Amino acid sequence: MDKHTETDYERIEKKARLRSRTGKTITYILLSIWGLIVLFPFYWMILSSVKSYAVYNSEYIPKFFTLSPTLQNYRDAFTSVPLGRYFTNTLVFTVATTAIMLVVIILAAFAFSRLEFRGKNLVFTLFLAMMMIPNELVVITNYVTITNWELRNTFWGLILPSVSSVFYLYLLKENFEQIPDELYKAAKVDGTSDLKYLLKVMLPISQPTIVTVTILKAIECWNSYVWPRLITDNQAYFLVSNGIQEIRENGFGRENIPAMMAAVVVISVPLIVIFLIFRKKIMAGVSRGGTKG
Repeated sequence: MDKHTETDYERIEKKARLRSRTGKTITYILLSIWGLIVLFPFYWMILSSVKSYAVYNSEYIPKFFTLSPTLQNYRDAFTSVPLGRYFTNTLVFTVATTAIMLVVIILAAFAFSRLEFRGKNLVFTLFLAMMMIPNELVVITNYVTITNWELRNTFWGLILPSVSSVFYLYLLKENFEQIPDELYKAAKVDGTSDLKYLLKVMLPISQPTIVTVTILKAIECWNSYVWPRLITDNQAYFLVSNGIQEIRENGFGRENIPAMMAAVVVISVPLIVIFLIFRKKIMAGVSRGGTKG
């Protein structure tokens, strides 16, 4: 009887292991398929960037490989337009906008999470309500304002409309609010100023969220297209998004897609490197709700 019972247990255990292996196998297969779907556009972008202009335009049916790769498109991307200058402009725009936005939302999040003043909840509710306004209406308003201030074709015209974000403010405020109030009260008893408490206590505790916000904002600025195209028509202030469009149109009467793809590859490299370096902090900042008391 004991042997029979033991055999039944073994059968049940084998079936459970088989189900577990089958489930994992199916999961890995589905994830692999999804990974190929996600990575295919990047493969196609790199493949197109190493095809010559003549080969690319002669392919009536696109081929998934090339036997004669070339780097000429990368040279064309930097020689047909001043892509290096556009890179510098984009870097200045991204760093300045992200830095100013961090100062704005950190101070605002601290005020809404720790300070007490009349109408605080009402003001924050109005801020959240702004998220419901369509972006098209905001772009129109910003364009009229920047034009009236005579800031078109200036870095300030590019930067100012992007120095605040209600979503990042909300994310950081929720993070700050989960830091125990006892820390703030103890710091005030010791005579610590609000600014010093913010810099010495709240920012180090909220570092994953701040790093996440910084990276997401930098990526957002780097990929900006509509606003730079709208507010600048002077090459001295063009960003890489303008350069890609110029390269696309510089195809000897046809669209120069290979050179454009080469430019996109070069432009994408910094973002990919940043994500690979800080991917753990990004995941931690998104999933982390803050330090609970």
